[in-house]
Amino acid sequence: MKHYSAFAVAREALRYHTGWERAWRSPEPKKRYDVIIVGAGGHGLATAYYLGKNYGIQNVAVIEKGWLGGGNTGRNTTIIRSNYLQDPSAAIYEKARSLYEDLSQELNYNIMFSPRGVIMLAQTQHEIRGYQRTAHANALQGVKTEWIGPERVKQLVPIINLDGPRYPVLGGLWQERGGTARHDAVAWGYARACSAMGMDIIQQCEVTGVRSENGRVVGVDTTKGAIDCEKLGIVVAGHSGQLAEMAGFRLPLEAVALQALVSEPIKPCMDVVVMANTVHGYMSQSDKGEMVIGGGTDGFNNFTQRGSFHHIEETVRALVETFPMISRLKMLRQWGGIVDMTGDRSPILSKTPLQGCFINGGWGTGGFKAIPGSGWGMAQLMATGHSPLTEAFSMDRFKEGRFIDESVAAGVAH
Repeated sequence: MKHYSAFAVAREALRYHTGWERAWRSPEPKKRYDVIIVGAGGHGLATAYYLGKNYGIQNVAVIEKGWLGGGNTGRNTTIIRSNYLQDPSAAIYEKARSLYEDLSQELNYNIMFSPRGVIMLAQTQHEIRGYQRTAHANALQGVKTEWIGPERVKQLVPIINLDGPRYPVLGGLWQERGGTARHDAVAWGYARACSAMGMDIIQQCEVTGVRSENGRVVGVDTTKGAIDCEKLGIVVAGHSGQLAEMAGFRLPLEAVALQALVSEPIKPCMDVVVMANTVHGYMSQSDKGEMVIGGGTDGFNNFTQRGSFHHIEETVRALVETFPMISRLKMLRQWGGIVDMTGDRSPILSKTPLQGCFINGGWGTGGFKAIPGSGWGMAQLMATGHSPLTEAFSMDRFKEGRFIDESVAAGVAH
């Protein structure tokens, strides 16, 4: 009897249920495309999708060094929220959250969006003031959030310990329509929709150079040959700096690893997402029963995609104070993703010094939640040269001093 690996079974099931033959087979690239998107993660695929859907630009290639959704899209903790302090941040994240609401129906693919609610715990007086300020800002921005007291927190999260040994729970910022989605399914859904429009998704195709003439992009060199294009979008998360150097400019960001882990599956015990920035950890429960746990970034620049024991110890030790029951759980698996961090912890969606070349990066540790909004704004920018969603996130803000400072407002920049 022939045996198949779990990966092969999942692949065949995906092909059978979605008819996703074109995308899976990674066709050989054509000689010329109207648009090339480098990076077949959520942001790159969403950009391609909205280029086709909103602007009729369908002669598009999405080029991926590895496999579809194999970067940060498949390595995050799936949190979706839009309760940001600064107006440009709230606008793009709320656009993304609102698009997530109906994305399964739009793509005809179940992304398992679960608006279970997100609580950002306040465990110091400083955090109380900060989150109350954010709640007022959100009210002005049209983002529905509210400040709740510790009694309401306990009602929403019965397993929480309000009287921690170091930091008691003093309340929280509650976004009822925040939540989670299946990260792989978001990539698969967008990919299938792009493929249905006739776009090419070319995997195992690494970009080795960016070609230009008279200050304008004309194509890219890849491990599968040279490809010409009219416009180029660089959407490669932790490798944004390397691709930018190929295109002849530098980006004000650095790459670091962000680690996460999941526990063994247990019975349902927590149906909301909880973020505890003071003790530096966040947790939710997956549909399979695993406790999905994440913390902060590594303290040094690196490109590793694996976990380390000292980070697990720091994160779990902090969360055990707030959720004592998890002290008895066994860890199931751990991983890391490569994130690109800007100084103000806000992304870059911008034209570049190379005409016809656009950059989408710098999302730091919170890129998954922004995928639909990022793709919507990036597609508008590439198609028309301007987008209200991306205008504030231009590269020029760093030399002009127009920072969108979310480093304090977001706590851990998630």
